Amino acid sequence: MVSTLDDTKRIAIATKLADMKAIQNLIISNEQMLLNACGDREICDRVREMLNDDQKNLGVLDTVIVQYGVKAEPKQTTQEMIEKAQKMMQSSELTLFEKFSQHELLKHAQVMKGLLVHKAAQVVGADIEAAITPLNTINFENRAHQEQLKGILEILGVRELTGKDPDQGIWARVQDAIAAFSGVAGSVLTQNSGMSDMTIEQIIRMDHAKANTLFMEIEAANDPLKAQEFFGQLYKDLTAHAKAEEQVVYPAVRPYYSKTSDLYQEQAEQERMLNQIMSMSPGSAEFKEQVKQLAQMTQHHINQEENEMFPKIRDNFSNAQQQQMASEFKAAKSKLQDQMAAMK
Repeated sequence: MVSTLDDTKRIAIATKLADMKAIQNLIISNEQMLLNACGDREICDRVREMLNDDQKNLGVLDTVIVQYGVKAEPKQTTQEMIEKAQKMMQSSELTLFEKFSQHELLKHAQVMKGLLVHKAAQVVGADIEAAITPLNTINFENRAHQEQLKGILEILGVRELTGKDPDQGIWARVQDAIAAFSGVAGSVLTQNSGMSDMTIEQIIRMDHAKANTLFMEIEAANDPLKAQEFFGQLYKDLTAHAKAEEQVVYPAVRPYYSKTSDLYQEQAEQERMLNQIMSMSPGSAEFKEQVKQLAQMTQHHINQEENEMFPKIRDNFSNAQQQQMASEFKAAKSKLQDQMAAMK
């Protein structure tokens, strides 16, 4: 029987993503505190911009975690570190310079976690790379934030030591460094900006791309255990995706798309096939053949949604409504993932 248990490497990545979300909330809390404590207008403006980025990036992280499809809790050590950091930032014993120093270290830690997840995804599976693509936005923005924080630290440090302002050429150097990062990663930032405000079409297309990647990985897997791992993830992804669509998307689009009933029927057949394949040995020839038939049926379903349903959504829903539908779909999918995890 095909198991849906998560591979240990996938769970480790899920834990790292959970750590990142917990730290992202700490970063936002820190920046709100630093903004209130800062009396320098230019520094406040830069912190405010970082805060706006980080609030958006919290939404990006939520999207990544739902697309990844494996849930985990932050490590106990991460939770303990966050509690200590909160106490430190609230302490009256630290100067403003020292608090900004702690915040810059936190940004560095977040950058490293994001880069590690990105590199680990390249090792574990192409479907993970597809799911975490929006994480690139956070990684590059955090590196740009680090450069701004270094400039802030120079200014506050010189003031603390001398009581005078430093050479304001600091900001020019900071901007040059940020421009260099943007030059390296400009296309990534451009492609992924606003990922927290994705439309329902963009979210569903990401699901479709990940499913197609998993089908290819199953087909290419010579090791039955790897095929089993990939199918376990595919089973969970397609199940949560289908049920979330039936809860959120199909009822909304039904008045504008006459073939909505076909989509329900196809997903019912997809569920039947998933459960049938679940009972097969991943080392059997029948397993691969059934997965191939499921892939063909799923591709037909994807084509119908992308070529027929999506235009109806674009024609009848405003961009704000499409974003709201995406938020509701993501919330429904996350809840379903939690329910499936609890049933293991």
